This record gives sequence, C-alpha cells and structure tokens, in this order.
Amino acid sequence: MNNYWSKMQGEDDDSDETGRGTAVITRTRAKTKKPSLYRVLLLNDDYTPMEFVVHVLERFFRKTRDEATQIMLHVHNHGVGECGVYTFEVAETKVSQVMDFARQHEHPLQCVMEKK
Repeated sequence: MNNYWSKMQGEDDDSDETGRGTAVITRTRAKTKKPSLYRVLLLNDDYTPMEFVVHVLERFFRKTRDEATQIMLHVHNHGVGECGVYTFEVAETKVSQVMDFARQHEHPLQCVMEKK
C-alpha cells in the first residue's frame, strides 16, 4: 500500500539506474506535392504556313496527322491552341524547341506556356 501511494504522488523509489526508459518512436512521412502543370500554346500569325504548324505539332508534341491538323485549325480560327500540358521543365523545353525550329525556318510562329 505504501508503494502504491508513493507512485500516485509521483515518487519513484524503483529508479532504473541503467538509463533505459520508455520511448515513443514516430515516423514522419514527407508529403510530396504534385508539380504544377503548364499549358503549351501556339499563337496564330498571318505568315507561318499551316503545313509547318502541323509538322511542329507532329514532331515536338507527338500528335497524329489528324490531331495536329485539328489543333492547327483551332489556332488558325481562334488565335491560340493548346499543344499539351506538362511539368514546368518539359513545357519550357518544348517552347524553346519550337521557337528555335521556327526561327531556323524563318517563320514568326510563337509558342508560349502558361500555368494551368
């Protein structure tokens, strides 16, 4: 009874001199954030041939001839068209590739990216 009462009052007469005690191990799990996505867009101009735009869509965005033609017509009729949605680095690379390719072929085609 005496031992029970002393433990209730916070006294510890059974001290463990080995330094071992009870520990709680917790695992922290890092939450991974999904990367932001970016739309890659082609802008219409009055000089770049439609066939060149189709070729760009096939080459850099892996579109079929039909998909590329549909996107090209959308760009032509609406002034802008989406080529695809990518992570920042991929979108940036695609924009750069298209712009370089258009410049090499002396076309004013513009390609931009915007956060989705």
